[in-house]
Amino acid sequence: MDRTAIGWINGFLGVVIFSGSLPATRAAVLDFDPLFLTVARATIAALLAGALLVLFRQQRPEKSDIVPLIVTAFGVVVGFPLLTALALQHVTAAHSIVFIGLLPLATSIFAVIRGGERPKPAFWLFSILGSALVVGFALAQGIAAAPIGDMLMLAAIIVCGLGYAEGARLSRKLGGWQVISWALVIALPVMGALLLAFWPQSWSGIGMPAWLGLVYVSVFSMLVGFIFWYRGLALGGIAAVGQLQLLQPFMGLVISAALLGEYVSPAMIAVTIGIVACVAGAKRFA
Repeated sequence: MDRTAIGWINGFLGVVIFSGSLPATRAAVLDFDPLFLTVARATIAALLAGALLVLFRQQRPEKSDIVPLIVTAFGVVVGFPLLTALALQHVTAAHSIVFIGLLPLATSIFAVIRGGERPKPAFWLFSILGSALVVGFALAQGIAAAPIGDMLMLAAIIVCGLGYAEGARLSRKLGGWQVISWALVIALPVMGALLLAFWPQSWSGIGMPAWLGLVYVSVFSMLVGFIFWYRGLALGGIAAVGQLQLLQPFMGLVISAALLGEYVSPAMIAVTIGIVACVAGAKRFA
């Protein structure tokens, strides 16, 4: 099996794992404070990542890599988990997954900003159409009912797109799994201190779904998924394998319906399909 095929397989596995992140977060915030969940998942993943770096005797990143690693950590270790955890206190996982359809587009926009790429005009046409679908969906659902949740999800997509683009760029030099591992380790001192600050006073009211959600987002969403994802990007090509993110909204909606019993309306499905179509068109002309 050639490198490209291995890259596509790894990328697909990464997207499958990421698709369970929002439903798992939704389950976890039912009993855990969102701030505690954010720092706990990052701390647990950082300890595992540090062990992997020591086990495989990885060299420390150069000084020039520190700032990009901090940006990556800000986007995918702190920003996206925190903002989605806060958002899921106001909206359902199924509702939030619609916004995930914008993540490939956000990543591409930051690739333009950071990499100096110049997409064709048609790219921006599809970008505007996709954004209009998201805004229209929020308005149709009654944005006054949960405006905070929608704004938090949009902010989460922006910072995650930044983290994805920066991490993917750096993975060409450091390697796929090494990027997320070093980003987690860099964030560990702050996350560990905050973990103690937000430590729950009592554990008695925390149910099994919340515990399972914490385990999933800590081990799989925060570390294992990125190992497959960045390896896929490195072997199969960032632009090509990155398109697999388009499958994430569909997978996430199925998981939300199957595990959380949440209602997936025809409008959610239609908007998700529309966003995927717009992002696919934007990718074609990028």
